[in-house]
Amino acid sequence: MDARDFIKIGMSAERMLVVPPERTVGHFVPGMPMVYATPMMILEMEIASGDAIRGALQPGWVTVGTEVDIRHLAAALVGATVRTTAKVVAVERRVIRFAVEAFEGTRKLGEGRHARGLINVESFNKRLAGTSGQAQ
Repeated sequence: MDARDFIKIGMSAERMLVVPPERTVGHFVPGMPMVYATPMMILEMEIASGDAIRGALQPGWVTVGTEVDIRHLAAALVGATVRTTAKVVAVERRVIRFAVEAFEGTRKLGEGRHARGLINVESFNKRLAGTSGQAQ
């Protein structure tokens, strides 16, 4: 399957999140501030990217994250409303590339690039099952 046949540059999505305590760096690392954790921001960027193209995928196909290049620019406190955006900027045969950003109001919290690979779930699961128990 060739993503260029159905994924178009400009497809986009956004997500909103009110930062809960369990999404802060202080939740994961004792003694650290209770501010929105970088991995949690990246998670929202990945989900927004998937949301942007999910409706165009054929049954049995999904995308998985393959690359992240993100800058975390500013902190957000528990209770902050964070808006995360993703926009398709390039499409290759099996790779879709996104520009991603996160904001609290108009203040930019993060920005960068993310790529997702197109996979057939059944084939992917069969391939993984064949590697289980093998030395890495």
